[in-house]
Amino acid sequence: MNAPGEALTPRPSPKMGEGSQSPSARSPSPLVGEGLGRGGSRSIGDALIRLEGATVRYGGTPAVDGVNFDLRAGEVHALLGENGAGKSTLTKSMAGVVRLNEGRILLDGQPVAPASPREALALGVAMVFQETSLVPTMTVAQNLFLGQESAYNRPRGVNIAAQQFLQSLNFDVDPGTVVAMLGAAKRQMVEIARAVLHKARVLIFDEPTATLTPEEKQHFFALVAQLKARGVAVIFISHALEEALAIADRITVLRDARHVLTAPAAELDRAAIVKAMVGRDLSQTFHGQRKARVRAPGRRVLSVQNLRMAGVVKNTSFSVFAGQVTGVFGLVGAGRTETFKVVAGLLQRDFMHGGQVLLGDRPVRYRVPAQAVADGIAYITEDRKLEGFFETMSIARNIHLGLLAKLRARRPLVHRSEQRRLGEHWVQQLGIRAVSANAKVIELSGGNQQKVVIAKSLVQSPELIIFDEPTRGVDVGAIAEIHQLINRLADEGKAVVVISSYLPEVLALSDRVLVARQGKVVEEFSALDASEERIMYAAIH
Repeated sequence: MNAPGEALTPRPSPKMGEGSQSPSARSPSPLVGEGLGRGGSRSIGDALIRLEGATVRYGGTPAVDGVNFDLRAGEVHALLGENGAGKSTLTKSMAGVVRLNEGRILLDGQPVAPASPREALALGVAMVFQETSLVPTMTVAQNLFLGQESAYNRPRGVNIAAQQFLQSLNFDVDPGTVVAMLGAAKRQMVEIARAVLHKARVLIFDEPTATLTPEEKQHFFALVAQLKARGVAVIFISHALEEALAIADRITVLRDARHVLTAPAAELDRAAIVKAMVGRDLSQTFHGQRKARVRAPGRRVLSVQNLRMAGVVKNTSFSVFAGQVTGVFGLVGAGRTETFKVVAGLLQRDFMHGGQVLLGDRPVRYRVPAQAVADGIAYITEDRKLEGFFETMSIARNIHLGLLAKLRARRPLVHRSEQRRLGEHWVQQLGIRAVSANAKVIELSGGNQQKVVIAKSLVQSPELIIFDEPTRGVDVGAIAEIHQLINRLADEGKAVVVISSYLPEVLALSDRVLVARQGKVVEEFSALDASEERIMYAAIH
């Protein structure tokens, strides 16, 4: 990073998109290539960074156990594994976030031990974290230049330089916007841009595409290709195995904190990776599978008629039945989430001409979610980090709070023994992997955090359960478990809604498929008649 008084750095290189240079942007391109730090230009065969016997323990339990790993200049190396396998911990040791208990890190053949992200960045290693580390009260431009405090004396120059740099990456983000006002996808773009801006020789991306639209993903993949061409080494952590196979040169798989496999991506396929990740064959999960039968509809649990909400939901109508999984698919902006947030009382439909929501035969209009919970409606959010749990509380406490939301005034006191028994029951029921029900949720992997969010809702004994992106950021083993749970709930006679942007998931789980476009449900299919082509056509045309 620039020392105080130095010029700002974000002049785009010609290959990344030309633009007029601001007076504040006079340094070379931040996209490494014109000199790769100490190592200079390299071939893809050279080991830029190497970990030998890397071990990290938390409370005596190894999160990474004797792992050997190497990364070559100019390669994209995918790091895969189930949640809790040690992927993030391993890369955080390179990025200075955690320290190795045993083993060593070699950079250009020399031992290094970064004690902080700042030290790692000085060595040329930057990480884009799965949970964004931006300052929410600062603007996009200020976050990009955080650490260059002298730049804040020239706010106009900062905004111009940030705008040029973001445009060079094809990221449509206003540099003057306060980060707290951005959606998850644009916050991720800013994180990526900040890492690229710092001229890193090693870039670590932890689930970078989880919140991006298909178009934004293509921009990101193009950026990775350009970084690779400049000799930057990229580590790509993702649960999207198809993306890893498409962009990676090599793939490493971790399981239970240990190294299992490293091989060229061209020699692997999805089945081989999954087997290495979980130690068993999961070929019968939803990937590529079609439903052989559909459940018959039970009673009509929910009827939505001519629903309108703030121009986002536009005169939409549909029904949901007991004993079925109703899948909901639509592109970004289709109003899927907003529609069901109205049903669950998280958003309010238009006061005039807002349509009608019938729970059974009874018209309902919820002012707050607690009223919907009391009526047996559970909404399981797509953003578990922001809306799903209290991260510093225990698993048991989180689940007990879900029960209190159902009981409300009838049970105002928290009984610790009941809380512990309840937590232990749901830890066992959903297979939540944790030391105990007293473990804090922040200590769990993403898949287990998702199970806690689900348990918080299921403890309320709902009749209508709305899953919004239930497997986003979840590993393949946990995906299979969550899908089994969803099917079991429908078999028990619950009305289940699954909102998902992943078509194979919709097709594998659903008995009926609703397709939303521009704020309304435009098509309905039986799962036996549905196909990816028909659903996508309805979602676009």
